[in-house]
Amino acid sequence: MEISPVLLNTLMPWLIAIGLNTLLLGVAWLLPKKLLTPAGYVHAWMLGVTLWGTLGWRGYVLMLFYFLVGSAVTRIGMAEKEAAGIAEKRSGARGPENVWGSALIATFCALGAYAMTTFYASHSEIWVRNTVLLLYLGYVASMSTKLSDTCASEVGKAYGKRTFLITTFQPAARGTEGAVSLEGTIAGILASAAIAVVGWGVSLIPLMGVLICMIAALIATNLESVIGATLQTKFDWLTNELVNILNTLIGAVVAIGLALLLQWAGL
Repeated sequence: MEISPVLLNTLMPWLIAIGLNTLLLGVAWLLPKKLLTPAGYVHAWMLGVTLWGTLGWRGYVLMLFYFLVGSAVTRIGMAEKEAAGIAEKRSGARGPENVWGSALIATFCALGAYAMTTFYASHSEIWVRNTVLLLYLGYVASMSTKLSDTCASEVGKAYGKRTFLITTFQPAARGTEGAVSLEGTIAGILASAAIAVVGWGVSLIPLMGVLICMIAALIATNLESVIGATLQTKFDWLTNELVNILNTLIGAVVAIGLALLLQWAGL
């Protein structure tokens, strides 16, 4: 049975995604230093297939950048953080809850853009194209926010000289929910800029989008600290993973809102 060119073009990215991620999963499984738990690798495979299938190599490169940098930063000062009881569990090895806590909102943006792009293939309305571009921005902004949060938290716990509770500006121990430090804040800003530049470099966002993502990440990361200092300590169901989802959602929404405001202003 002959496969139509249209069907083949639709299936090809997904076939490449399955092959590539299966190969990388096999390599990662054999490495002596595990960055993920066994279940985490399976869920990362699912995430990788979804992102390559929907956004192609551009979206995949961005997520890979986040994963590698985030994993490396988590291990900064690991011995000291473990001794103080403020290190990530499992010595930083990520599980399924970490995979989706970090990437769920980005995945929704990718799936939305894919659906709209498929629709756009036969419909040339400007609003469809603009929606796709906004979803690309939301994708990059959500990952800029998550990397900013990860770097701010891990660098702050490792090197923060003076740590303050964001709601009261009173001194707080490193690792306290809602605590911030100058060192961590600077690291978070630099991290959001770095991954946003990658997003611009692979043509997911325009140059202005880099600044938008940085602003969105700064706002979202600080709001996450407020949530940690006020709500997370009161409700057991408000886990770190759920807070991460809220954090990346805020980052994506703020970035899209800023882009729409600039469009409305004609900038």
